[in-house]
Amino acid sequence: MRVAAHVPDLMDRSRLRSTKAEVVLVADPAELVGLDVDLVVVDLSRPGVLDVLGDIGVRTVGFAAHVEEELMAAASTAGCDEVLARSVFFRRFPDLAN
Repeated sequence: MRVAAHVPDLMDRSRLRSTKAEVVLVADPAELVGLDVDLVVVDLSRPGVLDVLGDIGVRTVGFAAHVEEELMAAASTAGCDEVLARSVFFRRFPDLAN
């Protein structure tokens, strides 16, 4: 499975790469639009992410701190297919990426 990710945190990136999935990292969330991938994952706390969620065109999973309830709700409204607390996302990512 090919996964595109806008996840600037280095520790989070290493966790994504520890799976069998082919992970393509992008620096700007606008780069996620139109990519030929099976799944897009995003850190919802990063600037510009909410602006592109509705334009990505493939299954998108976003994560944020569990206390960021308003941000998580805004992401769902903006078009994110699944919104998870950060801890849940990283626990489930190996299954999401298969």
